[in-house]
Amino acid sequence: MKRAGIVTLFGEYNFGNRLQNYAVQQVLRKNGLDAETIKYIGLEDDVPVIRNEKDESRLKKFKSFNENIEFADEILYKEYEAPKRFAEDYDYIVMGSDQIWNFTFDKIFSDKALGTFAPKEKRVSFSASFGVDYVPEEGSSLYELCKNGLNDIKSISVRESAGKEIVKKLTGRDDAEVLIDPTMMLDESEWEKVMKKPENLKTDKYILKSFLGDVSNDVWKELRRVADENDCEIIDISDKNSPYYDMGPAEFLYLEKNAFLVATDSFHSCVFSIIFSTPFVIFKRQSKDLQSMYSRIETLLETFDMKNRVFNKKITADILDNDYSKAHEILKHEQARVNDFLSTAFE
Repeated sequence: MKRAGIVTLFGEYNFGNRLQNYAVQQVLRKNGLDAETIKYIGLEDDVPVIRNEKDESRLKKFKSFNENIEFADEILYKEYEAPKRFAEDYDYIVMGSDQIWNFTFDKIFSDKALGTFAPKEKRVSFSASFGVDYVPEEGSSLYELCKNGLNDIKSISVRESAGKEIVKKLTGRDDAEVLIDPTMMLDESEWEKVMKKPENLKTDKYILKSFLGDVSNDVWKELRRVADENDCEIIDISDKNSPYYDMGPAEFLYLEKNAFLVATDSFHSCVFSIIFSTPFVIFKRQSKDLQSMYSRIETLLETFDMKNRVFNKKITADILDNDYSKAHEILKHEQARVNDFLSTAFE
């Protein structure tokens, strides 16, 4: 059996990051590969700061979920030479998904995120994301690093249309494929195997609020209106002061699946809403430093013909609809495209 080393961002604090890591592993195994994840860590070991029992409990739940993922013994550090065996012992180095190529992540991004420690014929990207919609300044060292690294990848797939354009602008290559996030390659029943009901969940009807950016007063007012009219509690997993901040990836899955409505500015919250047929509404991020990351959500909504899910002053009846029959037909087509790409990349 051929072996694959997965290079992706590693951090025990981000739901989407851990869930996509698990999904990549499972998809590669379905494709007949013995897959394990190489922990890729930047200049600082980016772990959450433990301030209280809630932080400690959250981290414990992330570590518990990581037991579903097989990791290599050695770590790939940005600032140190890659262990020689990473180039020798794997038949493939698979980069992705998540924002593994976000060159604005100064403490993390390096040529190692592009797999430069391995021969070209072993390097494959699986729905890798830049997370931004522009290229580095032309002529800069970062520009040359990205250009050279991308040129030497055997098979390229990215998660957003903007990523395909970045690859073309940097290298002239027009063969990068835009594929769905790996989490969408596992069906609802597969995700149910790794989900857990939160111990402190006392209601069965709630709006799940999952934001990375700021939330305006108008948005809060609208969420409260919908909650009051539908007899829902608002569960906030993004506020560190919320009793529901104490969640891990397994608990996040449960909340996504069973919510009356998911209100979010998060890519993966949208993804799992589609998988679970959960009504969701997407908000454009208020924080300026996060706005450039919206391209991945745009691609997702365009692919699944769900642009109506973008918040426009009011949460309407069509947003609360959970008929996902059309989206799931599109999903089958997109899953077939991923399988075609992987079968060619690993031949």
